[in-house]
Formats: sequence, structure tokens, C-alpha cells
Amino acid sequence: MIFNRKNWSMSHQESSVKSILFALLANLGIAITKTVAAVITGSGALMAEAIHSYADCGNQGLLFFGLKAAKKEPDEDHPLGYGKEIYFWSFIVALILFSMGGLFSVYEGIHKIGSHEGLRSPMIAVVVLSVSIVLEAASLAGCLIQIKKVKRNMSLWKWVRTSRQSELIVVLGEDTAALLGLAFALIAVVLSIITGNPVFDAAGSIGIGILLIIISFFLAYKVKSLLIGQSSDDATKDQILKLLESRPEILEVYNLITLQLGPRIMVAVKARMDSSTSPEQMIKSINICEAELKKANPDIQWVFFEPDIET
Repeated sequence: MIFNRKNWSMSHQESSVKSILFALLANLGIAITKTVAAVITGSGALMAEAIHSYADCGNQGLLFFGLKAAKKEPDEDHPLGYGKEIYFWSFIVALILFSMGGLFSVYEGIHKIGSHEGLRSPMIAVVVLSVSIVLEAASLAGCLIQIKKVKRNMSLWKWVRTSRQSELIVVLGEDTAALLGLAFALIAVVLSIITGNPVFDAAGSIGIGILLIIISFFLAYKVKSLLIGQSSDDATKDQILKLLESRPEILEVYNLITLQLGPRIMVAVKARMDSSTSPEQMIKSINICEAELKKANPDIQWVFFEPDIET
């Protein structure tokens, strides 16, 4: 059974780059607009959203850097390559979302509760937030389109739980947090206008901060599993196992271990080979199986094969 994933692997990388680019362009434009509007209106919720957008721009830059670093070839110091670089930078992004986004927004809200003098030109804030929601929704839609290309027939939640594509998960989390944060800010500003009470604007900033902290913890927890060493997803492992079991050179597969290293995969196999062959032929058979694995799944870069006998 051969499963060719070459085109899927290319789509995997392209989807990540496109999603990050969509988010970067949207956040940069939104951040500048929010900053101007926050200065004009004196809105704490709007300023919190501006800081959040600038942090997201920096985050997308780090993800681009991580994707590039993960492509570096293995060397003597890193024999299994640099694939996990993308996990490291994804974890840093989660920390930035927590600190620069979440904690700053909470601080800004608490500070504004005692010192807020009311909004100036509040309709500017409403217009800016409304336009930002549209732009952020477009960015999220673009991310979801890219995810649809790689998640195959899985539901979105199942893909988030099982995917090893950390950079795409982070972009999805950022876009979702940004959209919900904008909605919080808009509600807070509107309530401040209706009631004349600026505390609602400060409360909106605190709400945005709490939202960002929750999402950053989720992203950090997800990426942690990949950082410490996680296997390939179940579908990939099943496909590898089926291919090995279909090979005439292998009588029985005793154990199969996979390790996801960014876009690359390491495979370790313990199997009972055809005992009727000579040692030289067994070595050739193992080499054939390794070549077939890499041919069927170009993401597999290392294969460690241990022949064993029945005990």
C-alpha cells in the first residue's frame, strides 16, 4: 500500500506561509489604525487592542523566522536537523501573546478604572473597531481556507488537537483571539457611549487581557508536547505501519516509533524479516523498505531499522 504525500507536504508548507502572510498584513494595517484612534479617543480598550495587534505582527515575524530556520540541513551538532525550531518560536509567540497582549491589557484596564476621564470622539473608536473586525474576519477566513487544505476530512477541533503544524495552530489562535478581542472592545466602547460610564471601556480592556491569557496558555500547552517530542499524527503512523506490513520482505512488525521534527519525520522500526534470506539479502531488503517509506512519504527523512527474531 503506497500513499504518496509529496503534494500534501508542499501544500502543508504553503498553507503555513500564506496564513502567516494574511495575518501579518491584516494586523499591521489594523495596529496603525487602532493606535491613531486610541490616541484621539483616549480609549483604553482600543489602546489594548492596538498593543495586541503590534504584538501579533511581531509574532508573525517570529513564525516566518521559525519556518525558515526549520529548513536548515542536519549537521554534526544537530544530526536530526533543525525542524523543532518552529516549535520553539511558536512557544515564544505564545509567551508574547501572554505578556505583551494579555498582561498589558489587564494592566491597562486596571489603570484606566481609576484614571479614565471618558472617551473623546467615541464614534471614531466605533468605526475603527468595526472596520478592524471586518479585516480580522477576512484574515481568519484566509487561515481557515489554508487549514481546510491540510486537515483533510477531520473537523476543525480534531485537527487542532491532533495537528503537528504548530505555526498554523498559532495563527488560528491569534486570529480567533484578535476577532473576539475586537468584539469585546466594541461592546465596551458602545456601553461607555450609551451609559456615559467610562468604566465599561476599562472593563473591556481587562476582558481582552483575560481572553488573551487563556488562549496563550492553550497554545503554550499545545506546543509543549511538540517541543518535548511528539509522535506523528495517528493517520501518518497508521499509513506507515500499513506500508511496512504490506512489504514481502517483512514477516511481522514488532514495534514502530515515529517522532515529529517540524516538517520532517523520524521513523524507528523493529521487525522480523524473512529468515530464509542471507544476511546480505536481509540488508538489501531493509534498504528497500527504507527507500519505499521515503518514497511514499517525503516528510520521512530518517529511518532506523532493527531486524529481530521471534521470542
